Amino acid sequence: MRDGLSLIGSAAESGPLAACADPAQRVYLVPAFVGLGAPHWDAAARGAIFGLTRNSGPAEFARAALESVAYQTLDLLDAMKRDWPAAGETVLRVDGGMVASDWTMQRLADIIAAPVDRPGILETTALGAAWLAGSQAGVWPDMAGFAKAWALDRRFSPAMDKVERASAIAGWRDAVRRTLSVN
Repeated sequence: MRDGLSLIGSAAESGPLAACADPAQRVYLVPAFVGLGAPHWDAAARGAIFGLTRNSGPAEFARAALESVAYQTLDLLDAMKRDWPAAGETVLRVDGGMVASDWTMQRLADIIAAPVDRPGILETTALGAAWLAGSQAGVWPDMAGFAKAWALDRRFSPAMDKVERASAIAGWRDAVRRTLSVN
């Protein structure tokens, strides 16, 4: 959206732009730019956009791009639940630059129908790498002590109507099915 299409000047603009999208338009972006990974495993699939109308614009595209992350997360969670039926209730802990977007995190919670916890330190992957180095050097606490340092910034709870959610997910699954190289 920023580098390839110049729809936004910075990643921080994507959430506010998506929030302006027409809720009546259901646009889906299947970001299979180099194939689709888990759980679809189709290296020949290619990216596609479905549901465009004459009234679709940058806001609808931004929403579709951000929602695709939520849908792909749902696909992975569903696959994990099929592999491990005894798994308990899902609470997803997130990190990275995209989690700074309240709109995106709320949509993620809505689509996966589970709470999404955002930490106080958004780049926990970098923090984990620092802990590994510090642990080896003997200057950081053990793993349990390090885990206690995790702090919640905000919890996003699902708020989307069940019928709307089911319809949105059905549209996503149809879009993915039409993107796959083998149906």
